[in-house]
Amino acid sequence: MIEVKGLYKSFESKPVLRDVSLQINDGETLAIIGRSGSGKSVLMKHLIGLLKPDRGRVLVDGIDINRIPYAGLRRVRRNFGVLFQGGALFDSMNAFENVAFPLRLFTLKSDQDIRREVMRCLQVVQLPDVGSKSPSELSGGMKKRVALARAIALQPRYIIYDEPTSGLDPETSNTINELIKSLAERLDITSIVVTHDMHSVLSIADRVAYIHATRMHWIGTVKELHESEDFNLRSFVKANEYFIGNMPFTASQFCRL
Repeated sequence: MIEVKGLYKSFESKPVLRDVSLQINDGETLAIIGRSGSGKSVLMKHLIGLLKPDRGRVLVDGIDINRIPYAGLRRVRRNFGVLFQGGALFDSMNAFENVAFPLRLFTLKSDQDIRREVMRCLQVVQLPDVGSKSPSELSGGMKKRVALARAIALQPRYIIYDEPTSGLDPETSNTINELIKSLAERLDITSIVVTHDMHSVLSIADRVAYIHATRMHWIGTVKELHESEDFNLRSFVKANEYFIGNMPFTASQFCRL
């Protein structure tokens, strides 16, 4: 479980997050939504200790990650996989070596075991035959999937997705959403999805956290999202060409829009 308690962060005296508290339960998929510049990515970086709060605490499985030595933080980070917005593949490595990178860096596995793990991960993301290809030979969606294979290479307990469908066409976005759901179910992974894509939210999320005006403005289930009368939340959802109100819906219905 991840707990954020009273987190406050500012840059150059400008508050970005104020008194943000959040609990992420084991095994759930939580979508963090909000307008551009609302602090979604800043919150994400706090979860893995890339940023330290000015005030407040971040606890991962009961460990305050800002009060432990760097060696301890590295051990905590082993429990996380991260899919960065652009994939962040190393251009100098082919797909196989990109996925193998964390295994070579953080484990003492033999070359044979690393090869087996890399092929397993590429199979999971439905790209078993791209190992020899360079990132420049891959489409945008394929890059994201190879990056996702790399994110699961160390068999993490948590995966953070930073705008996983950004820049992708609807069909490829659906593929990524299906992979997120599949990984959560098959690997019993806790998923944190930072996004502004309501299609993804309604397709994959168990709960939704909405950041507005530097604060955690609203948290609830997708059903509660549909029923919410909160003006700011409804305005954000409507701006994304989805509507919440009195009409019942299911995520699958929205996927067909």
